[in-house]
Amino acid sequence: MLGNSFGRVFRLTTAGEAYGTALLAILDGVPCGLPLSEADIQPDLDRRRPHQSPITSPRAETDKVKIVSGVLEGVTTGAPLGFIIYNVDATPQQIEQHRKVRQLMRPGHADYTYHVKYGEYRDWVGAGRANGRETAARVAAGAVAKKILAREGIRIVGYTKEMAGVACPEISFEEIVANAESNMARCPDTKAAEQMVERVMEARRQGDTVGGIVEVIARGVPAGVGEPVFDKLSAVIAHGLMSIGAVKGVEFGEGFALARKWGSESNDIPYAENGKVRFRTNHAGGLLGGITNGEDVVVRCAVKPTPTMRKAQPTINMFTLEEAVIASETLYDVTIVPRIVPVAEAMVAMAVVDAMMMYRGWRSFVGEDWRF
Repeated sequence: MLGNSFGRVFRLTTAGEAYGTALLAILDGVPCGLPLSEADIQPDLDRRRPHQSPITSPRAETDKVKIVSGVLEGVTTGAPLGFIIYNVDATPQQIEQHRKVRQLMRPGHADYTYHVKYGEYRDWVGAGRANGRETAARVAAGAVAKKILAREGIRIVGYTKEMAGVACPEISFEEIVANAESNMARCPDTKAAEQMVERVMEARRQGDTVGGIVEVIARGVPAGVGEPVFDKLSAVIAHGLMSIGAVKGVEFGEGFALARKWGSESNDIPYAENGKVRFRTNHAGGLLGGITNGEDVVVRCAVKPTPTMRKAQPTINMFTLEEAVIASETLYDVTIVPRIVPVAEAMVAMAVVDAMMMYRGWRSFVGEDWRF
């Protein structure tokens, strides 16, 4: 299986399955001298873990991380960081529930495509690597990336922008920071959060599921970060977000809404402030030519409804091609939107660290007389 690494200089490689022994991660490119312990990583894992509220999976995973390499006496050595997160709630009963439906194509899941690719050898226990549990390793690495960015005055903050058809109104960055973690929806607007949860619980009563939109803001990223053409920062962030299993779309700034504007409405008008270039609006989401312009990097991702549900759905047997009906007996989230927030933050954080390392490496070879 290929495609298990993300990043070029700051590079994450993960391994492990949903119901295997553990999830593993190797994070290369971490600078030496960074104070780091499990306590720096665990809070984000706690935000992602299941069994937190009535709208999340009841699977009782603790998601406790163990750093097994790259740290000596509480400080990074420059060697690759190694993480391990043991699976503690993979019972024989759960495995047997998955065994019962292993030949059926669960609508919305990757069962068929993995079956075509790996045949009888695919991991059918909770979909293996296609299960969202894989993202715990990303969150651990993302916590390290956030700590590196914090030294640069950069903050990565995500929240639920929309869920179950209920949208969060426009809100300030400060309100997002202060309130996004105050409720199970991870929405910084209390009224919208209450409406979101009501809609999610209604879906749960009907045996159905819902999706939504997660927004991530990177504040403090300097201008000039990102490479032209194929390695635009926007392209790298989109790659990271689209690699999350449930994400079906990504937009920056006003995104698709720009397609319905005039150019004069779309352009961000520059001005000078305290010797720096600023922009009066941020329709572009902090990126021009895929390179940061110094404004907030704003990106949103569309999260599909959880494909696993109690409601019966028609399907077919992948081996016999006979028609069948499936209604899940396995554990699932009524919505995965709030749990994807820390995952999306992690992917944005890793992309920004990687791009900044490349940019500063390039800049070190450029003469100091070359400047605006």
